[in-house]
Amino acid sequence: MQIAFIKCHGSGNDFPLIDARAMTLSDAQWAQVARALADRNGPVGGDGLLLLVSGGNETDFGMRMLNPDGSEAETCLNGLRCTARLGFELLGIDRATVQLKTSLAQVAREPELAPGVVTIRTQVGPASLATTDVGLKIDARELIDAPIPGFPSERCFTAVAMPNPHLVTFVEHVDEAELVALGDWCEAAPALIPARANVSFVAMRQGGLFVRTYERGVGLTNSCGSAMAASTFAAGLTGRIGFGETVTVFNRGGMVRASATAPQDGAVVTIRGNASFVYDATIAFDAGTGVMGVPVVHNRRFDEAQAWDALLETLK
Repeated sequence: MQIAFIKCHGSGNDFPLIDARAMTLSDAQWAQVARALADRNGPVGGDGLLLLVSGGNETDFGMRMLNPDGSEAETCLNGLRCTARLGFELLGIDRATVQLKTSLAQVAREPELAPGVVTIRTQVGPASLATTDVGLKIDARELIDAPIPGFPSERCFTAVAMPNPHLVTFVEHVDEAELVALGDWCEAAPALIPARANVSFVAMRQGGLFVRTYERGVGLTNSCGSAMAASTFAAGLTGRIGFGETVTVFNRGGMVRASATAPQDGAVVTIRGNASFVYDATIAFDAGTGVMGVPVVHNRRFDEAQAWDALLETLK
């Protein structure tokens, strides 16, 4: 079978994106597609696979996100912006309620962050501080800016479910070797957090935050939208920024604008960021063997790539 996809990115978090509303592949087959298409050593590569799927009674459409290892994430906020853009274009709408794996999200078109940069607003929440929602097997009901008993680090972390699990710590400088070591430890599914977690090191910057994340099922990534959301919420909880304050959240892939409301005000995180389409392509997939062919690119969106590059230049 031939699969049409769009290579896209949100803040440098890149994905193949498929309109899967009329497709009937099984979960196991979609996992095969994710492992092949998102393979960094393959012809496409990505931080995961995005699927635009049909919505239910209360939603306009849905999104699924599969990691490069074939596992399915509860959400992916950079990917959500890209999926929302495709849904908007196919359905002729400018805002929607989106069904995620375990939650709902509100999305809408926004004025461009910079000329030529398609921008989407996402609102997700309520974020949860319950350690059971994060998957931590500890006695404490919540963990805010405190050490994690049994964790191989003495740093203070804040545990947040967005609804996918995040462990966020604020640092003076990001030590990538330390971050990878902690991420690898979580990725091994230890008894302390058997469902694994995303781990983020966050450094305060003038005007905002810099977030570096080891993403569950992915590894060290240039960008993770839900980690940027969790970090913004954690920064509010710990008094590093004000709730309701819009800040710039930087990462290796670029930036977004973010704000969060306090727990008593809904614990909602709003992110405004790009949803850039890089190229349109098709690829052959044998559902019986899981073998993927060579992608054929039909349209390269040079104008969008140039607009994003121009924005990155301003950030330097």
